[in-house]
Amino acid sequence: MRIAIISDIHANLSAFQAVLEYIDTKGVDEIVCLGDLVGYGAFPNECVELARERCTFSLMGNHDSAGIGLTSIVTFNRLAADAIRWTQAQLNEESKSYLKGLKFIIDRDDATFVHASPCEPEEWTYIMDGFVAGEAFDNFVTSLCFIGHTHVPFTLSEDGLLNQYEPGVRSLVNVGSVGQPRDGNPDAAFGLLDTATREYALHRVPYDIKAAADAINSAGLPKKLADRLFEGN
Repeated sequence: MRIAIISDIHANLSAFQAVLEYIDTKGVDEIVCLGDLVGYGAFPNECVELARERCTFSLMGNHDSAGIGLTSIVTFNRLAADAIRWTQAQLNEESKSYLKGLKFIIDRDDATFVHASPCEPEEWTYIMDGFVAGEAFDNFVTSLCFIGHTHVPFTLSEDGLLNQYEPGVRSLVNVGSVGQPRDGNPDAAFGLLDTATREYALHRVPYDIKAAADAINSAGLPKKLADRLFEGN
């Protein structure tokens, strides 16, 4: 089975549509989403609806949780908090209902899927260093653990090899972000796993960044949220 693993859409409909169109050319059997369908971007309801239609399952992200009032925005930076307040006012009842039903973590096909970390997934830990990654390894028993949250893609093997994925080696894999990459590459990012061969690859997809940025500006969201899309940071 070939599984496309997407994360951090962040209401960027242009990027989401481009990624789905690309996925449709790759013979993918399933699409799973690791969370953060909303926040930052101008199309929260549209992205939630598209995920409902196309994804086998989606998981709860911190922006999803904040969007429906389950997570406080006290720990969010100003830009993120402003975007969440706007998102809360935009979400329709169908979107809220869908987001409220999302799980924090799912194990399937010898893989763990979670938004931030398998270690207390509802705490939204950022895996940014070896120590935190080590804690993550201690909290999943599958061969692979797929995460998002930081918007920076990487693979880390249990023996410490960074960005050198090898089938059969227990690994932590960040699939990056569809809607707001932060690794200096503005192209949308997602991962593709073949469960038969255990092969994994990161894919990048260009999209209409100007359309996404114009929509953010037209919605009255902070201009920085539009500008950063062009920079990939």
